[in-house]
Amino acid sequence: MKNDITIPQSSLDFLVQLKENNNKPWFEANKPQYLIELNHIETFAGALLKELSKTDVLENASGKKSVYRIYRDIRFSKDKTPFKTFWGGSYTRATAARRGGYYFHLEKGNSFFAGGFWGPNAADLKRIRSEFAHDPETFQKILNSKSFVTNFGTLQGEQLKTKPKGFDVDHPAIDLLRFKQFLVIKRFTDEEVLSPLFLEQALDAFKNMRPFFDYMSEVLTTDVNGASVL
Repeated sequence: MKNDITIPQSSLDFLVQLKENNNKPWFEANKPQYLIELNHIETFAGALLKELSKTDVLENASGKKSVYRIYRDIRFSKDKTPFKTFWGGSYTRATAARRGGYYFHLEKGNSFFAGGFWGPNAADLKRIRSEFAHDPETFQKILNSKSFVTNFGTLQGEQLKTKPKGFDVDHPAIDLLRFKQFLVIKRFTDEEVLSPLFLEQALDAFKNMRPFFDYMSEVLTTDVNGASVL
C-alpha cells in the first residue's frame, strides 16, 4: 500500500481556524486554502476507497464523492453557524445483500472511524431483536472477539431504558435487545492521523468491522428460519 498519501497537519489546523471564524466572510477569504486542504482529504478518501474495494463491494464512484460538503444544513438547527468543523465522509456497501455503512470523521482531538446502523427501520430492528432473542451467542461471540474488543471496545448506540415491546425484561439477552442503533467506533489520536501509517490503520479499522457487518447482513436478508427474504 502506498504510504505517501497522508493527512497533513495543515488540514487539521484549517478546521481549528474555521471553528474560531465560522462565518462566510472569513471562509470566502480563505477559500483557496480550504480547496487545498479539501484536495488532501479527497485524495486520502480515494486511496482508502481503492483499498477497501479490494475486500468489499461499495457503491461510491470516487473518494471525492464520498467526502461530505463542508456547508451545514441550518434550516432546522438552532446552531446557525454555516460550516462544519470536521472533515467527514462515508462509503455505502452495495446491494441489498450487504448491509451497513462505513464513516470517517477527522478533527483535531476528535478523529474516529465508525460503521453500523444509525437508524434501522422498524422492520429491520424487529428482525435483529428476534435474532438476538433466539440466538444471542453468535453475536456475543463477535462482540467478545479479540479484534473487536481491541479496535472498538464495546457495541455503541442509543438504547431503550426499559425493554422493547414484546420482549421479557428478564430475557438473558436484554442488554442487546435494548439497542436501537448498532455502532462500532474506533478512535484515533492526532499523532496517528498525521502518521504515514494512517491509511493502513484506517483500512484495518474498516476491515475489522466485517464480521459485524456480515452477521447483520445475514440476519437482515433472511427470516427467523434462515430463508432468504431478498
